[in-house]
Amino acid sequence: MTADTSMPIPAAETLQYLKQPYGELAWLINAHAANQPDRIALDDGEEQLTWGQTAALVNRIAAQLQAEGLQKGQAVSILGTTTIRYALLYLGAIAAGGCAAPLTTSATPQQLAAMMTDSGAGHLFTDHAKRAELADSGLALPDLKHVMMDAPDDSDGAPFLFDWMAEEGATPCDFETGPNDPYNIIYSSGTTGTPKGIVHSRQMRWYQMAVGEESGLGLPGQVTLLSTPMYSNTTLGIFIATMAYGGTAVVMRKFDCARWLELAQQHRATHTILVPVQYQRLMDFPQFDEYDLSSMALKYCTSAPFSAELKAEVVRRMPGALIEIYSMTEGGVVCLLRADTNPDKLHTVGIPWGGSEVFTIDEQLNRLPAGEIGELVGRSTTMMSGYQNQPKKTEEASWYDDNGERWQRMGDIGRVDEEGFVTLLGRSKDMIISGGFNIYPRDLEDALLKQPEVVDAAVIGIPSKEWGETPLGFVVAAGGETLDLPAVCARANAELGKTQRISALQQLDELPRSHIGKILKTALREMVSET
Repeated sequence: MTADTSMPIPAAETLQYLKQPYGELAWLINAHAANQPDRIALDDGEEQLTWGQTAALVNRIAAQLQAEGLQKGQAVSILGTTTIRYALLYLGAIAAGGCAAPLTTSATPQQLAAMMTDSGAGHLFTDHAKRAELADSGLALPDLKHVMMDAPDDSDGAPFLFDWMAEEGATPCDFETGPNDPYNIIYSSGTTGTPKGIVHSRQMRWYQMAVGEESGLGLPGQVTLLSTPMYSNTTLGIFIATMAYGGTAVVMRKFDCARWLELAQQHRATHTILVPVQYQRLMDFPQFDEYDLSSMALKYCTSAPFSAELKAEVVRRMPGALIEIYSMTEGGVVCLLRADTNPDKLHTVGIPWGGSEVFTIDEQLNRLPAGEIGELVGRSTTMMSGYQNQPKKTEEASWYDDNGERWQRMGDIGRVDEEGFVTLLGRSKDMIISGGFNIYPRDLEDALLKQPEVVDAAVIGIPSKEWGETPLGFVVAAGGETLDLPAVCARANAELGKTQRISALQQLDELPRSHIGKILKTALREMVSET
């Protein structure tokens, strides 16, 4: 069934409400239910809910959480596949005055147990697959009330979500949350140790909603197609804004090129957010040009390096505007690149937006002038409150100006040109120092990606007796063919400076990536150390 997008959205009073300095998403959800009860709010391919149904279920979840003792700002853990029910629980936790804590499904049971403890949650909403994984681990889990998202658990009586929630017609009690109260905790996707809990305030999330019109959200008839997991900040920012403006969110349980194209065409999707590897797969999909994507008004991209060549291809072949977002879950600067109107700036991630500011600092933490390469430092209205229970880590990620105001260290090396456009050169922890020279992997990776037979590339530094470190490249071939690695390396090196030369290449079937498409260089280093 195709989502009904015929109802008028949003009503004038909701737009006026969004112009306030601060407000509550719960108010907007109920307003949309009153204004457009029959418009589809959520669709995951298996279930579909109108705005009237969505508001009623969110209120029943919120009321039950409160009845079971949820305190203001207390976390609610959610662990499982992205579905309508996942979305309802996220919204219900917020509507109850709590703090949503979506947990990364790719984390180990040990990490998940640590996240639950760290968050201080009293509830865990999960599905059978993840519950079985936790049970099989044999770990002693925190004492949380378990509720099943997909079906009851006959083994120990964990209730099913729709049996657990408050009775029909229930609404939560009024709560007094403020701008500085926690909205959600997003756990970083670290590959080792326990991920850090990044706390976003209600004010930070409200700002993201309130500026939706400026960033291209809030169009009448908006249908947003989401294909990245809901525990990712990549997804949540656009999902929350879609809900705030009364749009329709079509969520995919797992990304698949054919299915994404079918859904975009079927629902006449107007908005989407994808990570670069998803755009690349769509561009490589043989039947891509057979689908009607003419309804697409705006596409976003974020979370990983987005090559200038790929941006140009997406602009050429996909309808609608293309906006690249550069930021981090912790906040700091937010940069936007309107790729379709800045063809000469595709090598950048755009300019600071929405009151953001950015500059670079040197290794002694001194501010550098425009054009100088250094670590990026940013400040915006969407900065995190801090890392959950880790004040030392929060401090390490901070830089203070002469007025004592806190800025976020972005962890990236780059430059800011005279026009304010930001060029990224790589993560500071990934910088290679070879023979006393700083080498930025992004330059080397771009040279490899220019080779026609290479579709994916990454470069890391490995120990060298002669140079201290030397660059080692990893490449993925188009069509899975066997590459002439010395020839590819020689052509790439011909485009690089003398001190930047790649020492050798290794071919892989695919690069290790996180759930949102970031290349896991830690995994590449481990691969090298094991050989």
